[in-house]
Amino acid sequence: MAKSSDYQAKVPDDRGIIPYTEEEHAVWSDLYARQIRIIDNRVCQPFLDGLDILGLHRDRVPQPTEVSEVLQARTGWTVAPVPALINFDRFFQLLSEKKFPAASFIRSREDMDYLKEPDIFHEIFGHATMLTHQAFADFTEAYGKAGVRASREERIFLARLYWFTVEFGLLQTPEGVRICGGGIASSPGETEYALESPEPLRRPFDPIDVLRTPYRIDIFQPVYYILDRMDDLFKLAREDLLALIRQARVLGEFTPTYPPKHKEAA
Repeated sequence: MAKSSDYQAKVPDDRGIIPYTEEEHAVWSDLYARQIRIIDNRVCQPFLDGLDILGLHRDRVPQPTEVSEVLQARTGWTVAPVPALINFDRFFQLLSEKKFPAASFIRSREDMDYLKEPDIFHEIFGHATMLTHQAFADFTEAYGKAGVRASREERIFLARLYWFTVEFGLLQTPEGVRICGGGIASSPGETEYALESPEPLRRPFDPIDVLRTPYRIDIFQPVYYILDRMDDLFKLAREDLLALIRQARVLGEFTPTYPPKHKEAA
């Protein structure tokens, strides 16, 4: 998780409406047009279904109130506008209440290709789409509830479970492996890399293995985990996630598959 942000949160008015400029709407439109083309035949059907269900506008930034209305009727979730970065206590608490914390700003054109922190395009296009699917929604709620109870050390392991499912998960389908994680689906470069590059490892999803796998947030992922079916998340949502963490800690972490991050000179 990035520790600082160069962006300021957009504050909703009394009606819950966030004021976006014409340039910000244009950035959304360009991001949407590019990504909708790139994800063709690469994302899973539930993601495409989610886009249809949400009915996102292509030419303007969607309002969290609009998205919340659809999600509430579908899976009981809402979108909660937040600053780019929030602490883990608030993050887990919101998820446990079926409120998805969504950064309210949208990136500038200088950051069209890569942004170190999440913006509203990542949150809505990448994540809100999958919250229309009940298994994904139930797992995210269970994850939040586990996070509320978890210790600081347990949250380090728990973050890996979110990272390799909600953010960077893959799904086995009759048509082949497809993307279900919002971190991939909202990234033009990683959408292609995750499925087509010979470089990363692609492993069958096992929650214990996932919990033992460290990751870096600032590179394309060197390893992905493939869910066998989306409904596996229903099962995972009913597991004692903290008990799984205890098992993973006994077994120990896997050796990182990425190079060490170089510290910046003081």
